[in-house]
Amino acid sequence: QEVKDSMRVLLPVLCNKSHERYDKIRAILLYIFSTNGTTRENLDKLIQNVQIESDSDMIRNWKYLDVPVISSSAAQQHKHPRRDRSSEETFQLSRWTPVIKDVMEDAIENKLDSKDWPYCSQRPTWNGSGAV
Repeated sequence: QEVKDSMRVLLPVLCNKSHERYDKIRAILLYIFSTNGTTRENLDKLIQNVQIESDSDMIRNWKYLDVPVISSSAAQQHKHPRRDRSSEETFQLSRWTPVIKDVMEDAIENKLDSKDWPYCSQRPTWNGSGAV
């Protein structure tokens, strides 16, 4: 059964004192994943109400894995474009291809955008005379 108002279901779980701190962090992350991000104000309120300020980096650092923790048009702009893999042979139990595969293939082919990947886009050239 689909949950219509997930915040109404989530708040009693988060306010329950018998739940462990890491279980509350997992619940907040599941909420963020299911809603494809949340507003900065909503996230700040959740962190303050649950009293996990010291562990808030566990939630906020997911943005470095390209998870939209804070939903905004700016966060959606920097999405790495996905390759079409519909013709590739897959295993029977494969559901999806991780984004890191696309990023690594683009890095090998030197196709990464230098604005998004400043340290990975400059490849040294080989001049044939020795180590570069």
